[in-house]
Amino acid sequence: MRGDAPLRPERLVGSSEDLEQLRVGLDALSGLAVGRLSLEETLTAVATFAVQAIPGADGAGLTLREADRADVVVATSAFVREVDDVQHEFGHGPCLTAMSEQRVVRIGSLGSDEQWRRFGSRVARMGVHSVLALPLVTAEGALGALNVYAHAKQAFDERAAHLGQLFAVPAAVAVQNAQVLARATRLAEQLQRTLDERSGVERAVGIMMARSGHAREDALDRLRKLSQAGHVKMSVMAERVVDEAVRAARARRP
Repeated sequence: MRGDAPLRPERLVGSSEDLEQLRVGLDALSGLAVGRLSLEETLTAVATFAVQAIPGADGAGLTLREADRADVVVATSAFVREVDDVQHEFGHGPCLTAMSEQRVVRIGSLGSDEQWRRFGSRVARMGVHSVLALPLVTAEGALGALNVYAHAKQAFDERAAHLGQLFAVPAAVAVQNAQVLARATRLAEQLQRTLDERSGVERAVGIMMARSGHAREDALDRLRKLSQAGHVKMSVMAERVVDEAVRAARARRP
């Protein structure tokens, strides 16, 4: 299966066990408390649920596109990370193709695959023979790919591929939500650090003004020169000035 096949729910009818596993996986996805988990924890959970939801899967990993690069982010098993690392080493493979071309890639015998011979022969020697690579796509484009692997040959039939496609839709949303939250958290932390640094600088300037009687701009300029002479950031020098003032005040106490 080299490209996306249309989703036909009627083709899934008749496999109650598979559908139940998919339902469990989708319920688990919808129940992810993204705000309570780190980005890595959320992505690991998505990969773990994929293994449970897709018949024949032995392991799964997530590769995300960040700043025009594709990076292996999480893997449910050590062998999955090893396989994905080989793919990134060669710069080609089913996962990277699924992500760049936004299509499902299904291979049942990697060792005899003609499209990625080097990759296929390497991972076949590692005991991995089947792959189902699912693009994670939202309205904003491809976020990355969900890579599902199996040790057996021909592990993923057409039904497994369809189930995987059904799982990948909410999985992409969960991944996107986790990424947005992680970026917002990083921004908030950066802003807080900036505010803390500014507050420290203002305290140090106030101390220097009280000591010297200089105006604020003169005290700020003095602090800037001290930081340059000491080859440290102004916030670091400000912290030193404040710490020194605190120690001096304590020493004066009876």
